[in-house]
Formats: sequence, C-alpha cells, structure tokens
Amino acid sequence: MDKFPKKILVVDDEEDMLLYIGNILRRANYDVLIANKGKDAIEIANNYKPDLIILDIVMPDMKGGEIAAALSQDLTTVNIPIMFLTGLLVKKEEGVSDKIRGKHHILAKPVTSQELLKTVNELING
Repeated sequence: MDKFPKKILVVDDEEDMLLYIGNILRRANYDVLIANKGKDAIEIANNYKPDLIILDIVMPDMKGGEIAAALSQDLTTVNIPIMFLTGLLVKKEEGVSDKIRGKHHILAKPVTSQELLKTVNELING
C-alpha cells in the first residue's frame, strides 16, 4: 500500500454533491481536492496531479467534455484517469464526444457510496 493517500479531484458545480462525494472519499482515506468550475479544475489538476478526477458534465463555465479534452491535451494531466459523474443521459451535444466517452468511465447520479468506491478503486488500482 502507498505511504501517502491517493489524491482525487472532484469537480461539480453543486455544493451538496461536492460534500457528498468528498465525505465518501475522505472516509475511504483518499485525499480530496474540489473545484466547482472547469477552469479551476484544470489549474488544480496541473498543480496537484491527482490520481483520479471525478467530473460532472454540466458545469457553469465549461462542459465536462471540454474539461476532459483540455486535460487530455496537456502532458502534465494526459494520464490522469477521468470518471464522469452525471445525472444526465450523455449526448454529444453535452460536450462528450465519442472519443472522450470511449476513454473515460461514466457513472450515473445518484450514486451509492459502494458503487462510487468500487469504481474509484478500479480506476486507481487497475
């Protein structure tokens, strides 16, 4: 087991969702970073290099697919796995192209703590 906890960046514009997901991850001994805007998420990812990014699709300043695309084009963040967490049926109009969708995992809201942790563990630990 690693000496330091794995870092997970949670990106969502809803404060309640940030608290809910953050609490689940902290109880599972993950180090949690949060962002409620796409531009902040990109900056945090570049500065802290999290082990995983949990990303909402509908955000106020950038679509989740745009955020994921920006991260995948940056050498600092290209290898960070991204899990989309959304309450919407994912469509191309929402900014998630087939290329982005095929590369990342998508989990539907509402999500249980067991479902979230199972997926997080699979993405971080293989």
